[in-house]
Amino acid sequence: MDLFQKCYEYTTAKEAIAAGIYPYFHYLESGQDTEVIMEGHHIIMIGSNNYQGLTSDKRVVEAAKDALLRYGTGCSGSRFLNGTLKLHIELEEKLAEFLHKEAVITFSTGYQSNLGIISAIAGRNDYIVCDKENHASIYDACRLSYAKMVRYEHSDMEDLERVLSEIPANKGILIVTDGVFSMGGDICKLPEIVRLAEKYNAKVMVDDAHGLGVIGKGGRGTAEYFDLEDKVDIIMGTFSKSLASLGGYMAASEDVIHYVKHNSRPFIFSASIPPSNAAAALKALEIIEQEPWRVENLNKIADYMRDGLRKMRIPILESQTPIIPIMTYDNERTFIATKMLFEEGVYVNPVIVPAVAPGQCLLRTSYTATHTKEQMDRAMKAIGKVFSQLPPKKA
Repeated sequence: MDLFQKCYEYTTAKEAIAAGIYPYFHYLESGQDTEVIMEGHHIIMIGSNNYQGLTSDKRVVEAAKDALLRYGTGCSGSRFLNGTLKLHIELEEKLAEFLHKEAVITFSTGYQSNLGIISAIAGRNDYIVCDKENHASIYDACRLSYAKMVRYEHSDMEDLERVLSEIPANKGILIVTDGVFSMGGDICKLPEIVRLAEKYNAKVMVDDAHGLGVIGKGGRGTAEYFDLEDKVDIIMGTFSKSLASLGGYMAASEDVIHYVKHNSRPFIFSASIPPSNAAAALKALEIIEQEPWRVENLNKIADYMRDGLRKMRIPILESQTPIIPIMTYDNERTFIATKMLFEEGVYVNPVIVPAVAPGQCLLRTSYTATHTKEQMDRAMKAIGKVFSQLPPKKA
């Protein structure tokens, strides 16, 4: 059989292109902001993870430029060897202080962070217990690890306890959960997870990619939100969202960080974060600390949008975060809604099977601390118009 046969037979995307409803790979002609220029269209951006609104902040841009001039364009090696800059150390120390953890290690991307953490920590005789709606990078990390991965129903604490109770007592256990789930915008039930972890002698890891800068005092994330910073063993996060850059991190005890530094293949065999990215993340973190109003404003804007969509009877999934999913139910309806909104000057993210269960397709909308109510009013008007014209959902 021809290895490429699967490629030749894959027609799903081409069919959407032919139908004029293909929603992917729109290109930007401006910086990422609350309003952007995309393929010649002036667009309100409600599909970005730029939660703090810092990607176009002049202070962040200047910090990146200064690092570029001082250090050059890259590090030409891994952190393990020649690729560590003083800037990386400063970023890790500042993050550890911010997150109230003993130490931090940084990775080249958020995706790689999960690969590097989980594959190093969980070994052949261990179990990884995973929420079914965890991020794809967590699932890939479980595959890279030699540990046995078992799943529990999304945020179902009875099912989590059932899974934990069936694991032999002599096995190491790592419970991994998103803090804020990226599709639904809901927050994990961390107090119950911590209680069960203590009962079954498990360690807890929280993927806080969508929690940092979004919830918790000062934007410190899910563990702080529940006042459980001392009960969460590992906090993972990214720089590509609230921190307006690229990269990721792991925060934990000094001993655990030391072990991962010397045993994580994705960390050891990858080039380090470029100087400009490290400097941008460091400056963004500094701004978040100095300007706590951003976290407050982010959630006010999200609440304003959520209330407006409810009043318009737009079907949304309820959440307490700046991620507001709008239900479209089936693939075709999702693509049509995405295209119509783009034509009305609003960008949203279509989420279809298999990223969600059949019949649960949605438009993932997300908001930024620097969005204005006027922008939200225009976006809501467009959403109301589009949903009044959408074909009915399939039975």
